[in-house]
Amino acid sequence: MPQKSILKCDHKSISLSSSPHATVAGFRRQGPRQRLAAIKADNRSFPREDRLFLEEDDRVFPAALLLPGDDLAGDPEDPQSFQEWLDGEHRNPVTAKQKTVYIVPSPQIDPNVDFMRTWTIPKYPDDKLSTKPPSTKDVQDYLTAFYHGLPVKMMPPSTLRFIPWEEPTKRPRKKTGPQYLGLQSGDECVRIRSRTLSDGAYGGQVNLDDLLDVAISILPKDAYALLILVDFDLYEDDDDEFVCGRAYGGSRVAVVSSARYNPILDNIQDVERLHAWPASHCEKYMSACASAEPTAKRQKRSQVNNSRGSQNLSSELNGPMRDAVSVYRSLPEVDSSPSLLSALWLGRVCRTASHELGHCFGIAHCVYYACSMQGTASISEDARQPPYLCPVDLAKILCATSASASERYRALLAFCDRPGNRGTHFFAPFATWIRSRLAQITDSI
Repeated sequence: MPQKSILKCDHKSISLSSSPHATVAGFRRQGPRQRLAAIKADNRSFPREDRLFLEEDDRVFPAALLLPGDDLAGDPEDPQSFQEWLDGEHRNPVTAKQKTVYIVPSPQIDPNVDFMRTWTIPKYPDDKLSTKPPSTKDVQDYLTAFYHGLPVKMMPPSTLRFIPWEEPTKRPRKKTGPQYLGLQSGDECVRIRSRTLSDGAYGGQVNLDDLLDVAISILPKDAYALLILVDFDLYEDDDDEFVCGRAYGGSRVAVVSSARYNPILDNIQDVERLHAWPASHCEKYMSACASAEPTAKRQKRSQVNNSRGSQNLSSELNGPMRDAVSVYRSLPEVDSSPSLLSALWLGRVCRTASHELGHCFGIAHCVYYACSMQGTASISEDARQPPYLCPVDLAKILCATSASASERYRALLAFCDRPGNRGTHFFAPFATWIRSRLAQITDSI
């Protein structure tokens, strides 16, 4: 969906329900009873305090946005309740022998394929501010907090190395670049497809499926899951423009690229920083996006009813979402500082990395709430989605990791409050959301 641009907005009124486009799209959200059954918050296998964290509350867990072009507005997947996840045949349980999550840094580059270094630099940056790429160590630390209770280890930088697939020649390299690259791991080398696009954002792209096959081949015996983080732009097939990441959940491997999350590409990719999460729940913005849908298309399915919950968030409905938006409103413009843009870039990669690893835990795309495990249809929708897990998916992770909800939230809070993250547009609202949620539970005990 082309972005509905709002140059200035104070986000004074936010919505806890889906946009009016949900009715147009024919999306029927599960009702309160269905959602409670999906959470199974009364499950006695959870300690009492954890059960409190799993209770439904619109002020904490609003409905998905359902804007035109969003994943749920197109072809939503079937819901996956906690019990369905628990009973799933393809879910890999965490065991004492397989409990470690491994992170693999972006492959090293052999001098004979030195041209690949230019593939990490955007061709059409629309911003003169420099940004610092996300640190693999920072992503590891975030995932350690997100999957609190499990060890998250980084494999050596030398684990993977790009080399020529064919013997280097003295002839000048073709402008189109090689069709294949070699990815070396130890004594083995795997063929990796690559391509160049004259109109692409980057000089070259690497095939995602081939990288996932490599991930499977290097999966350690004690690994529960493995994630390869790459600096390069990715594609899956000839019809793709790009892809940011993917997981083979049953095989417990995932690959995530940081390339498209670089904020200097936001303008050409229609990513609106002003209404990134949590400001994506701004009622003015949601209405503007919904009204941008052609009238004929809106009327075509206008007879479909959609159950909607609370809408405008008023002062008597204070809670984590309202608090997060309030902090977001107080922050300076994100492009006023390179450090703010760099932190935004890190936050985007952290969110996607945690999402893809979630599939390795057997978690399907979420259709119940706005949630970190939602599917996404575009890079612009990605920026509008939250970093937190909804009650349904939080229950799954708590069960898988054997961690307590409060300890997990406090670990995430400590990461968000780090000097480089504090006061930035992704981590400051998330920290406020966590604090507010912890305070809610403390007050209820």
